[in-house]
Amino acid sequence: MDQEREIRLSIGELQEFWAFHGHDLLLHDPGGSGECLVRRGELIAPASVLDPVLERYRRWVDDVQHDDDLLLARVRLRGAERDRCVDLAREAGVAANHVHFGCSIMYGMPVMWGTGADAQAGPPLSEPPARQWDPPVVVGVLDTGCDPHPWFRDRPWFEAVPEELDADGDAGQDRQAGHGTFVSGVVLQHAPGAVIRARRVLSSLGFTDDCTVAAGLRSLRRSAEARGERIGVVVLTAGCHTADDECPPILREELRNWPGTVVVAAAGNHAQTRPFWPAALPSVVAVAATGADGAVAGFSNSGSWVDAAAPGVDVASSFVRMAPGGDRRFGYARWSGTSFAAPQVAAAAANALRDGLNPNEARDLARRRYPFER
Repeated sequence: MDQEREIRLSIGELQEFWAFHGHDLLLHDPGGSGECLVRRGELIAPASVLDPVLERYRRWVDDVQHDDDLLLARVRLRGAERDRCVDLAREAGVAANHVHFGCSIMYGMPVMWGTGADAQAGPPLSEPPARQWDPPVVVGVLDTGCDPHPWFRDRPWFEAVPEELDADGDAGQDRQAGHGTFVSGVVLQHAPGAVIRARRVLSSLGFTDDCTVAAGLRSLRRSAEARGERIGVVVLTAGCHTADDECPPILREELRNWPGTVVVAAAGNHAQTRPFWPAALPSVVAVAATGADGAVAGFSNSGSWVDAAAPGVDVASSFVRMAPGGDRRFGYARWSGTSFAAPQVAAAAANALRDGLNPNEARDLARRRYPFER
């Protein structure tokens, strides 16, 4: 692929970049089999075991934030113990708060690999047909938001979730800003009659964490209940590794609340076979990226836990950019990553639901439509 390049930026340097912008992250077991990125000094404790955890670590507890809806608390530690949060979580039978990366960020260990890690300007695209399926099929998109691009703003279901374009205040567009608008556009191109419900869980710098993703899923689920809607498909475009290669408990538990929904997730861009969560959960359709030749792209994760593979190199879709004076300019872009393969598989599942298939049948059809060649 002529755009393929090596980006010489280690995850440690990435950690330093985010620390500079006020995000306190910790790289656990750098270069080892348990390498993962977590929120420094944070433990996630279910309410049922919170008191023993607080008693055990009372000397180091700095703050406790309760989430009554998720029946858990975020325990923040102070001092040197903050750098031992993964080990302390394991000792106490709780979890660290893992950091998730948007799956258009290209990185590996120790070098980031990518094809078009930044969005590139693209030529105008034809707007997807203005269709309304009856009954509706709702697709939840958990990403950076969805701006009022001309593809969306006049559709009766549209509710803007504005993109944050310059969160770090450097007078330039952040690397992942516009990601959600792009992903929603991919869904709409392949499932033009779908209803899209966006939730912002991913920052414009390209990361999030276990608690934020679980809260976004819960918010989407409760909003649908209030509307009397059923979410047919959910697409997740970020994920994480963990020290023990097991799914973060908070995500595993929340996804148990979605048995009637086809959950699709990007497989990640590490060029590894190590499980990437939540994509690697058996109930989730994990999507790798392919290139123009149909083979799995060099940056894409793969492995026995991957279920499907769709085009993920130079995907074209709707986009929003910063304009002089703080205005927004709507247009189009080309971008690469498993983030942009996953919404195509999600759209295939949405089309199958429209055709009357049940969720299990729709999940199987989407896998067959975009097979992953092991």
